[in-house]
Amino acid sequence: MKNTFNDQVFDKYDISGGLNHEFDNCTFQNCDFSNVQFNNAELVDCTFISCNLAMTKFEYTILNNIKFINCKVMGVDFSKCSKASFSPSFENCILNYSIFFKNNLKDAIFNNCTLQEVSFAETNLTAAKFMNCDFTNSMFDHNILEKADFSTSRNYTINPEINKIKKAKFSLPDVIGLLNHLDIIIK
Repeated sequence: MKNTFNDQVFDKYDISGGLNHEFDNCTFQNCDFSNVQFNNAELVDCTFISCNLAMTKFEYTILNNIKFINCKVMGVDFSKCSKASFSPSFENCILNYSIFFKNNLKDAIFNNCTLQEVSFAETNLTAAKFMNCDFTNSMFDHNILEKADFSTSRNYTINPEINKIKKAKFSLPDVIGLLNHLDIIIK
């Protein structure tokens, strides 16, 4: 049975096991959701602040207009989320080792995030904004990156032959990451 929570603040909420509840306009702050499984849960207009979501599972969970601020979101497979209304944003978050496979992240915002060894595959990142993000060893495979903004980000390697990058924004010197697949020497 699903419980519904509206307009509530959960501070230092620590839970183990799984959650399948509905949360609308709720705030989670200083909570530990590491290794927790959200299964068929619904989160709408919610904010996570300074939370640990390392290895959290979002099986068939709706994440609609969700903000992650100052959170540790490592090793999360967002491809398992419900594709309906998937719209997260991330600010000052660590997203290392996470997976975005076939997610729709059109207009998504990633601000001041660490995205090391993150997998973006077959993901719609049209007009996404990556502001001051670190993409060390992240993979971009068959994505739509049209109009995406990488101009203040660094350490990305993107193959323009297998990703759509029309009108995407890049800046020097990191734009060199578009040439790595050519195995050439640049002096």
